[in-house]
Amino acid sequence: MKELSPLENACFRIGALLMLVGAAIFFMYPTAGMYVYGVGALMFILMQIRTEYLGRAITMIRLRRQQLLACCCFVLALVMMSMQLHSWGPFRRQEWVVALTIGCVLELYTSFRIPQELEKNK
Repeated sequence: MKELSPLENACFRIGALLMLVGAAIFFMYPTAGMYVYGVGALMFILMQIRTEYLGRAITMIRLRRQQLLACCCFVLALVMMSMQLHSWGPFRRQEWVVALTIGCVLELYTSFRIPQELEKNK
């Protein structure tokens, strides 16, 4: 697994924190929450893509794809936030919470499984 530099690691953590803050304040200040979440999601996803797996273990490849699917769920949540805020498209209520929850569950699962698989492959 390709490791992140200290600056990239800080960007990764700040992005995750901004996503959390943006999702929380979206209920009170929808416009600000959407933009904070969007910036955080962009930072998080870009750093997630930078950590690539260069091996051939099938389990690790599957886990890596699950991480990328979680990133897609985070982007989908942002699009659904925009649909709710601007009242366009089919998603005008709190559907973005479902996409965000699915992305978080996938991310949580892979964050525990990837270190186990890396240790097992050594």
